[in-house]
Amino acid sequence: MTPDTMPGAQPSRSGEVVLSPDPSTLHHATLAFIGRIRSPWANRGECPRNVREARERGGDASIEFDAAYRPALAGLRPGDHVHLLSWLHDSRRDLALQMPRHAETAKGTFALRSPVRPNPIGLHLVRILSLDAASGVVRIDAIDVLDGTPLLDIKPYLPTVDRPPET
Repeated sequence: MTPDTMPGAQPSRSGEVVLSPDPSTLHHATLAFIGRIRSPWANRGECPRNVREARERGGDASIEFDAAYRPALAGLRPGDHVHLLSWLHDSRRDLALQMPRHAETAKGTFALRSPVRPNPIGLHLVRILSLDAASGVVRIDAIDVLDGTPLLDIKPYLPTVDRPPET
């Protein structure tokens, strides 16, 4: 599948630079999906641009963990904030420079939060609303990914480590 034939793909915009080779054709690592993220968003057009917007719009969001990974939920509690690492599976992976709709000039992929990246890994800071380790379902306050997005990992938010120093 080429970037322009992927589901929901959009042709490159003026000013964008394509990576060669396309990172989706390289195989350097193996990842295990530990579950799926459930959201109300069925297509990119309706998906919020970030978690803040997802919170403002509302909607039921949860994570369904595969059975093998459910014991790893021990120690997490409702009210905890966690970082989710997701695999943005429907995203292009081949742009070095991107032309955001809201910008006048192209920007480097690493200067953007766009899902289009060499390794389409999403980072989401969410709050746990409820947790059922037996069923592997964790309800979260909001999410900005398509329904069914694969989950790579979950890590606790630690204010003493994750919060930047005051400037």
